[in-house]
Amino acid sequence: MIVGTIVANCNVEFSWDEPKSEWVLAERGIDFLRVAFALFDGRPVLTVPTPRDDEERFLSIGPMEGKFFAVIWTWRDGAVRIITARRARDAEEKRYRALYG
Repeated sequence: MIVGTIVANCNVEFSWDEPKSEWVLAERGIDFLRVAFALFDGRPVLTVPTPRDDEERFLSIGPMEGKFFAVIWTWRDGAVRIITARRARDAEEKRYRALYG
């Protein structure tokens, strides 16, 4: 398994599966590195649990470059492990705007 790891300016370590990151970049045009820095930099982000049988996962929604994105992630080995990223759904963006404007 290939894993990408970065440490952001907010002292959070990030990791992900590199082949999955490359697929998301090719298919959706979303770079895990960019969303990691953008959505976990201290700005308001709507985060809700999305539990799985084997691990606790979270969905975080926030703005990046004038658009809204959603990141599925979990805590793994002390780091934010990014599972996937996509454009936020309309309802997710509306929920974010209702909370943060």
